[in-house]
This record gives sequence, structure tokens and C-alpha cells, in this order.
Amino acid sequence: MKEILTHLFEYKTFTKEEAYTILTNIATGKYDSHQIAAFMTAYGMRSIRVDELSGFRNAMYDLCVKLEFPGYDLIDLCGTGGDGKNTFNISTLASFVVAGAGYHVAKHGNVGVSSGCGSSNVMEHLGYRFTNDSSELHRQLDEAGICFLHAPLFHPAMKTVAPIRRALGVKTFFNMLGPLTNPANPKYQAVGVFSLELARLYNYLYQHTEKQYSIVHALDGYDEISLTGDFKVIDNQGEKYYQVEDLGFSKIAADELAGGDNVEEAAKIFNDIINGRGNDVQNNVVLSNAAFAIKTIHPEKTFGDCFYEAETSLLGKKALASFNKLIQR
Repeated sequence: MKEILTHLFEYKTFTKEEAYTILTNIATGKYDSHQIAAFMTAYGMRSIRVDELSGFRNAMYDLCVKLEFPGYDLIDLCGTGGDGKNTFNISTLASFVVAGAGYHVAKHGNVGVSSGCGSSNVMEHLGYRFTNDSSELHRQLDEAGICFLHAPLFHPAMKTVAPIRRALGVKTFFNMLGPLTNPANPKYQAVGVFSLELARLYNYLYQHTEKQYSIVHALDGYDEISLTGDFKVIDNQGEKYYQVEDLGFSKIAADELAGGDNVEEAAKIFNDIINGRGNDVQNNVVLSNAAFAIKTIHPEKTFGDCFYEAETSLLGKKALASFNKLIQR
């Protein structure tokens, strides 16, 4: 590790192979917690390179507990997190909306690190029990249209670094890896990222796969469509700039997306929205993200058509039915 840290201090980059080895050694316990914390901190002070991201991603995926769901055209709605905005659980709610609209969702998630409450925090609080049992996850997909994949159960590296990430409390390069390493390897990927630089790195990596994808970055820093400002979407067809008004909405204030100060408050907001008690702003943000996920699957559809599908799911309580089927045993 001394040589690796020296490499960083000298502003040198890693090859894909070197990044692969570093991540593998982290996951397999070759470094102690102090060394890992030092590496994550030093690495976080520089820009990631595409070869490094590719090497980290490949190592994470090669080490993970993989899932096979033949016959399912899966989509994942997963953000990097790390935007520091502490919004309510938009992508998790949008995942249930998409499932309620009739699509199969393999939601990859984790506990919050740089935010107050990640998707795993709220799901666990609401009664979901994490599992990596393939037959149980199959059942969830069949009955609820969605399964939830708690990252530490599938990724040894995530489990190793979890206490270190909590102690640091800031985004690290592990935030960048979550959407790239879904153990079910879904055909469709709707991902939000915290920077435009990272969006373009993701685009480069996804171009070398067979996925249909959309990468969203709000220009005021959100890793999702926030409706607080303009945003970019990069997909298989190219890059497009959107103004909030293009979707038929007016810009909203950031505090209208507040996610609460603890898991209990976050769970209450989640429950209110999925039960049809969300306000117009909350609903429109969730539905906009769900609509772009549906559009990832059906790029030939208009945003309006996809938004209508999402709205029918949420307001028609189909998203709620999907959630209840997932939670109830």
C-alpha cells in the first residue's frame, strides 16, 4: 500500500490492471482499515480516469455473487449518491413506479454514506429483509415485479469498506461503482450521477456493452432529475440537454426535495408518496425519473407517454401494490 499511496501523491494514474488488483486486494483483506481509509481519501482528491473506473468495475463484478434471471428484461434505477443534496428516496420510489407500470426491476441499493438515508436504510426500516437467495429474489420479481439487491450481500468489497465509508462520511470512488456492478447485470440501466465528468465516463463504459442505458446529471449537482434546474441525459442515441420547462414544469426550490433528518422521517416521506399522499412537487420529481427509466426501455416513446404510464402506476396505486407484495411475506 505504501507504493500505491506514493503513486497517488506523485499525481500518477493507474492502469486498468493496477486498479483491478487494488480493488481485489481491498475485497480480499490484503490491506487493513487504516490503509484502505488512506487510499480512499487520497484517491478522492483527484479525478478518476476511465481505465481506473473500468478496472475497479471489472474487479467488483468478477468478485460479486452473480444472479441469473433468464427470461426477464430487467432494469435498474440506481444513482451514484454522493451529491450531498439529502433528497428523499427518489430513485427507490421511481423503481416501484416502474415496477407498477409492468416492468421488471432489479434495484441495486445500499445504505446512505454521504446522505442521511440510502435506499437500503429506508427499505429495511419499512420491513424489507435483505437476501441474496436467488429463489427468493425470483419470487419477488414474479409477484412484485421488483427485487431489491442490497449491495453488501453481493459484493465482498462493499462489505469490507462499509464501516470505513461510514466513518469517512463523504463520497468515495465506491459511489461510482454501484450502478456499474448490479449482480443481475440488467439489460436496461437508468442511472444518475453526481458530475458531468462521471456521466461521460459512464457513457464510455456503457458503449462497450450491449445495454440500453440513460445517464442523468442535473447541472446544479443532483444525481437525478430534480426539477430544480436543467439537466443532461446521455443515452445510446447521444447527449441531450433539457430545461425543466421542456417537461412541462416550472423550476422548484431545493428544500422541496428534503429527505428528512433521519431514517424515520425519510420512511414517512416514502410512505406518504407511495400511498398517494405526496404533494405535486414530490410526485412530479418521482414520475419524471420513472418516465425517463421507461423511456430507457422504450426510446421510441415520448416523455409524455412514459410520464402517463408512470402516473397511472403511482396514482392508480399499482406502485403501492408492488411495494406491498415485496414487503409482505
